[in-house]
Amino acid sequence: MSTAVVVGSGPNGLVAAALLAREGLDVTVLEAAAEIGGGTRTQEGILAGMLHDQCSAVHPMAVASPALLGLGLDRHGLEWRWPEIDCVHPLDGGRAGVLRRSVEATAAGLGADGRTWSRLFAGPSAGYDQLAEDILAPLVHVPAHPLRLARFGAPTLLPATVLARAFATEEGRALWGGVAAHAFQPLERPLTSAIGLGILTAGHRHGWPVAAGGSRSITDALACELKKHGGRIETGVRVTSAAQLPDADVTLFDIAPAAVAGILGERLPAATARAYRRFRHGPGAFKVDFAVEGGVPWASEAARSAGTVHLGGTFAEVAAGERDIHSGRMPDRPFVLVGQQYLADPQRSVGDIHPVWSYAHVPHGFTGDATEAIIAQFERFAPGFRERVVGLVVRTTTEMARYNPNFVGGDILTGAKSAGQMILGPRPGRNPYDTGVPGTYLCSAATPPGPGAHGMCGAQAAARAIRRLRRRRLRPFGSRAAKMRPPVFSALDGLARRPL
Repeated sequence: MSTAVVVGSGPNGLVAAALLAREGLDVTVLEAAAEIGGGTRTQEGILAGMLHDQCSAVHPMAVASPALLGLGLDRHGLEWRWPEIDCVHPLDGGRAGVLRRSVEATAAGLGADGRTWSRLFAGPSAGYDQLAEDILAPLVHVPAHPLRLARFGAPTLLPATVLARAFATEEGRALWGGVAAHAFQPLERPLTSAIGLGILTAGHRHGWPVAAGGSRSITDALACELKKHGGRIETGVRVTSAAQLPDADVTLFDIAPAAVAGILGERLPAATARAYRRFRHGPGAFKVDFAVEGGVPWASEAARSAGTVHLGGTFAEVAAGERDIHSGRMPDRPFVLVGQQYLADPQRSVGDIHPVWSYAHVPHGFTGDATEAIIAQFERFAPGFRERVVGLVVRTTTEMARYNPNFVGGDILTGAKSAGQMILGPRPGRNPYDTGVPGTYLCSAATPPGPGAHGMCGAQAAARAIRRLRRRRLRPFGSRAAKMRPPVFSALDGLARRPL
């Protein structure tokens, strides 16, 4: 039987491990922390029984991920739940841009911008399940659906500021800008429309759901699938050198590129080692979780039913804030993402006290305290919020990196999503998952298609590892794999076979 070691137990590491185990490999996952899950962990941080997601919280890209669907995680208890409204971007005076799952309903609420919204999203969202085969693959590949990808891809090349000019209303521009800001990049840069368009297209097809019981339910389901096929997980094992790694036919790293360079050292090709050590991280997240009695008193009625709320004001304000954090300046009014997961998943609350999840975009490695700036943004759009807060927990950028070492300087995306790193991944080359050391692969969110709980980085790397084992004529396929082939691999093998 062939063997595999996976370093790191975030969703990418666990997806890779589960897929390899289903193919008949003997798989061991090594996790430095006491708890598995990486960015998909949930804890009781303020009140007993109140559930707060620790990082990843809302999952428009994960709910229909080929990797998660192919593993059949519903058999292990994973359930998705949807809020009444996906996302709201409040403006002063109670106005707001409102994102609903339906393109038509969203367009109807945007008035003069309804036609523009429909032109941008009606076609791509209707064909998202085919489009996903390409947008969840490495950016440099031969597309499965070239015409569909070309129609979707042309606007993704634009700076978000350019695409914002297509909107006539402040509500439309702000709604677009808040989602585009998920890239943590100055919105004037090329390709800053890509992440926003991807999230919005996926969301209009499948919504912005949460995992019932918290994002840890994704982790728990993946761990169950891995163990079902004989895989093992060891926690409290921090790998810092190659000498600590067990002998294995394949080794996958769900960690940041610089950490891989530190472990593999001189075994890495010189060019790869340089690229991994020079890999750039982006701005940080400063996280504050609140316990709020009666919920947030939003001035916008729609925000009271929204799973996600973006606090940033006008498009111009959001763009200015993103420029500031990239220049190392903390904005007076930072862009704040708010999660009200309990609206879709009431079990997270304790009576009438509800968990409210939030983080602000701050400069990389920010050492100040953004708590009051975050509360001020709440108060701006929900007067009286402060009086309803009965408890809070703060996680600074330093603490964020301690919680998950992949989040260097508080960078929860595991790398700056600049144009170069979005196109090439962590290093130039034919394949972003190969490290150049035979049998070793990088599968963290530093690789395409990037951050999220979709697990596709791990799935793509696992597909590469399986193909390599086949070429070497090793026989990794045990009796379990002979009986059942994971559906995800039929799609991933097709991607992997296409020349780059």
